[in-house]
Amino acid sequence: MTPATPRSPGGFQPSDPDYAERVRASFGRQKVMAFLGAELTGIGPGWCEIRLPYREELTQQHGYFQAGIVGAIVDNAGGYAGYSLMPADASVLTVEYKLNLLAPADGELLLARGEVIKPGRTLVITRGEVHVFRDGRMIHCASMQQTLMTLHGRPDRPAAGRKEKGS
Repeated sequence: MTPATPRSPGGFQPSDPDYAERVRASFGRQKVMAFLGAELTGIGPGWCEIRLPYREELTQQHGYFQAGIVGAIVDNAGGYAGYSLMPADASVLTVEYKLNLLAPADGELLLARGEVIKPGRTLVITRGEVHVFRDGRMIHCASMQQTLMTLHGRPDRPAAGRKEKGS
């Protein structure tokens, strides 16, 4: 079972026409997402979707996806939803998020979707949901609300003194 994706929840218009390319490039630099095996599977103005297949290394003592893993992918989904609406010369940081775990993340695949609620000049408010797929069913296992900060004039790139792999 796979969910239908593309829809722009708020009818937002990105300020950067190349937002999708910029988001994909930034996600590609997220070493933690690569380490976890997460995939950016959808991006649009004000929304983002990330999937994470089950691996035993991502579980807690009962064999469910560990809560920190659930939080990591929905934080990124919300962050990139907000980033999609930010100017080309800006980057994004999470200021805070609240995660409610609604059911055990027990299944074969996690799907996190972030959506912008309110885009501001400096602060962007998003929400996110995580669903787990198990035996052909989709179960809502977590909800998040998030505040992001737009770092104007600081394009997204590796931190000073750190080089990207291959450079």
